[in-house]
Amino acid sequence: MRLILLVLGLLAFAGAAHADPLRQTKAPFEDKFRQLEGEDWPTPTDYRNAAGAPGYRYWQQKVDYKLAATLDEPGRSIRGSGTVTYANNSPDEMRYIWLLLDQNRFKRDSLSELSATVSGTGTMSYDAIRRAKRFQTWEGGFSNLKITAADGTPLTFTVVDSLMRIELPTPLKSGQSFTFAMDWTVALIETRVIGGRGGYECFTKPDEDGNCLFLGSQWFPRLAVYSDYEGWHNKAFLGGGEFTLEFGDYDVSLTVPADHVVSSTGELQNPGEVLTAAQQARLEKARTAAEPLYIVTPAEAAAAEKGKATATRTWRFKADNVRDFAFASSRKFIWDAVGVKQDFADQPLVMAMSFYPKEARPLWDAYSTKAIAHTIKVYGEFAFPYPYPTAQSVNGPVGGMEYPMITFNGPRPIKDKKTGALTYTDRAKYGLIGVVIHEVGHSWFPMIVNSDERQWTWMDEGLNTFLQFQAQQRWDEKFPARRGEPRSIVEYMVSKDQVPIMVQSDSLLQFGSNSYGKPAAALVILRETVLGRELFDYSFKEYARRWRFKRPTPYDFFRTMEEASGVDLDWFWRGWFYSTDHVDISLDKIVQARVDTLDPVREKALKEERAKQDPIGLTNLRNTDPTVVELDPKVRDLYDSTTEFTVTEADRKKSREALARLSPEELEAVRVTDNFYHFTFSNLGGLVMPVILKMDFTDGTTQTVRIPAEVWRKNSRQVTWQFVTPKTLKSALIDPNWETADADLANNAFPRAITPLTFKPASDDPENNRMKDMGLQVTPDGLATKPAPKKD
Repeated sequence: MRLILLVLGLLAFAGAAHADPLRQTKAPFEDKFRQLEGEDWPTPTDYRNAAGAPGYRYWQQKVDYKLAATLDEPGRSIRGSGTVTYANNSPDEMRYIWLLLDQNRFKRDSLSELSATVSGTGTMSYDAIRRAKRFQTWEGGFSNLKITAADGTPLTFTVVDSLMRIELPTPLKSGQSFTFAMDWTVALIETRVIGGRGGYECFTKPDEDGNCLFLGSQWFPRLAVYSDYEGWHNKAFLGGGEFTLEFGDYDVSLTVPADHVVSSTGELQNPGEVLTAAQQARLEKARTAAEPLYIVTPAEAAAAEKGKATATRTWRFKADNVRDFAFASSRKFIWDAVGVKQDFADQPLVMAMSFYPKEARPLWDAYSTKAIAHTIKVYGEFAFPYPYPTAQSVNGPVGGMEYPMITFNGPRPIKDKKTGALTYTDRAKYGLIGVVIHEVGHSWFPMIVNSDERQWTWMDEGLNTFLQFQAQQRWDEKFPARRGEPRSIVEYMVSKDQVPIMVQSDSLLQFGSNSYGKPAAALVILRETVLGRELFDYSFKEYARRWRFKRPTPYDFFRTMEEASGVDLDWFWRGWFYSTDHVDISLDKIVQARVDTLDPVREKALKEERAKQDPIGLTNLRNTDPTVVELDPKVRDLYDSTTEFTVTEADRKKSREALARLSPEELEAVRVTDNFYHFTFSNLGGLVMPVILKMDFTDGTTQTVRIPAEVWRKNSRQVTWQFVTPKTLKSALIDPNWETADADLANNAFPRAITPLTFKPASDDPENNRMKDMGLQVTPDGLATKPAPKKD
C-alpha cells in the first residue's frame, strides 16, 4: 500500500510540474514576457511545425456531395436526398463517421433549448414571448432521416442531439473512400420569430404582397471535421460557436417554384433553363460593365410578385473546393451584378451579385454590389486573391451570415407608418456597407483559411473584423466603424463581465466584444503600434498563404506572426488573448537631472536660480515693517553682502583639484550639459504595452518616442525610463493618438490635464435620421430626395 501511495504521489507531483513547470517562489516578480512556446502551446508535430506552417505530413479529409433538394413553399420545409463521398486522408482507420445536424438545435428537447436561460429581472421582450409561444406549436430540426450504403443497404446511425454517428459496414482505412446516400426533411424557421442563420420571412401585412424570402442554411446533414489535433469535432451546437467543416466539391440541384429566382453557392450550370434570353444577355453584359446592371429588373420582380406559380423549375449549381453550401430563393428577388477584375493576372473574373426585394431599395441598388467589389480588392491585398467565380449578397431576415460565395445581410430603408415616406438612417447605410464587407470578408476567414469556429470564434470573427475595419476606412475615412479603433474596446476591457479571448466559444461572455471587437483592436495595435505595417502585413499575408484551404489553430497563427516578422510576441498574445488585463499606463512623475560639471561658477549660479523659484514664506510675505538689517547698517557684515551662492577661491581650488583627478573619459562626462529626464511609468491595468511618449519643449518643438513593451520586462508594475536632451521639457503625454486602448487618459499627461465633460439630458431619439427630420424621402429608384407627403 505504501508503494502504491508513493507512486500516486509521484504521479501527482509530475502532473503538477508538467502543468506549471516554472514557478516564481520568492519575491512578487511577475514575468509578463514568459515564453508560451513549450509550456502553454502544443508541441510541434509532423503535421504542424514549430514555425506555424503545415508540416510535411499535414493532412485533412475531403467530402464531396451530390444533392437534390425541393423547396416546399407552403410547407416551409426542404426535402432533400443525395450521395456523399468521404475520403479518409488521415493516417487512422475509421469505424464510424460523425455528421452535423445543426438545425436540431431548434428541437424542443435539444441541448441548446433546454440549457437556455432567461433574465432574472422579471422582464421579457415581445420577441421572446412570441418565440416561446411558437415553440408550443412548432418544432424545427431534421426528420425522415434515411441513410443507406451505395448499394441501398440501410446503415445504422444514431442521432445525438445535433450530431449523427453512422456505423460503417467495414472499417475505412487510410487512403480509402466511402460513399453513402441520405434522405431527409428539414423544417425552415421563421427567422424573425425564432432567430437563427437562415429560414424565411414573409411580407403579409395589409399593405404587403404576401410573398416570402427563403434562406437555406445548414439545410442538409454535413460531415463533421476529423483533425490531427482533436480527432472528431463532435461538440453539440448550442447556437454560438459556428460551423467547422471539411472542404469538398458540390453538385446541387434546387427545385423551387417556377417564378422564383435563386442565389446559391457555386456557379449556375443551366442558365438557359431558368433565365430568359434577355436575362442571360444582361448577365453576360454585366461581366464587363463599369457599374452593376440588373439581371432581374425591379419591373420583372414586381410582375412575379403578383401571382404564385404552381409549376416548379430546377436550378443546378456546382462548386469546387468549398466547405459548405447555402442558397436563397424568392419570387421577390431583384438581381444585379458586375464583373470584378482582380489585380492579379492569374485570377479569373469574379461576378459580384446582389439579390434583394423591392423593400430593400434604394439602399441595396446603390451599395451592396459595390461593397462586394470593394471587399474583394482590400482583402485580396491583405491576404490572397478571391478564388471563386461568384460573390453574392442576399437581403433577408438574417442580419449577417456567411457561406461560400453567398452571404445573408439585413439592413433596409424605413417606411413611415403614418405617411408612407421612405427614408434610411446613416446607421442603415453604413450598416449595410459594413455588414456586406464583413460577411463577404468571411470568404477568406474561415471559408478558405478554415479555422475552428466552434472552438476559437475569434480566429474567424476577430481576424475578419480587423480586415473589415481596414476596408471600411478605405471606403470612407469618416466611416463610423463600431469596432477596430483601439479606443472602441476600452469600456469592455475594464468590465468585470469578460473572459479571455482564448476561451471556448460557448463559454464566452459579451460574445461580440470578446470575439469581434477585442481581437480586431488587438490586431490594429499589433499592426500600427507594435510591429509596424511592413512587418505585420508581410506576416499576416504569410499566415493566410500558408493556411489557404487548410485548417489552422491559434498556435499556427501566433507562431507564423512571430516567425515571419522576427519579433517575439509572446507577451502580446499572453496579455491580449490569454488574460483579461487592460491597458492603463500612468505617467507618475518626471525628474529633470543634470551632471555636476565641477565648475563652481556654473553650479552655484544654477542653484541660486533654482532657489529664486522657491516661494517666499507666508510670514515674510505678510510682514510690512523694515527689518533690523535694513534699518541699522552697523549690524551688517560679510555675510550680508555675500550668499551661499558666492564663488570663493576655495571653491575654485577644490574644483581644480577634483578635475585633475579625473581621467579623459570622466572629464568628457562631466562636461555634458544636457538634461537627463527620468520618466516614471506605472502599469495600472496589468497589460504590458509599448509606451508612446510625446514631449513638448520650451523652444516650441515636439518629439515622440516609441518605447517598446520590453521596457517592462524586469518590472511589469513600475519602471523609470531616461531621455537625454539639451532642450528643456515643458510637458509630456503618453499615447497621444489613443492607439493603445489606454483606459484612463487622465493619468497620461504631465502636468495633469483637466478632463472636459459635458452633462447632457437623456434623449428619446434612438437614431439620427436627418432625412426624416428635414422632411425628405428617397424613392425605390434612386437616392435623390424629395419632400415627404404631409400629414393630414
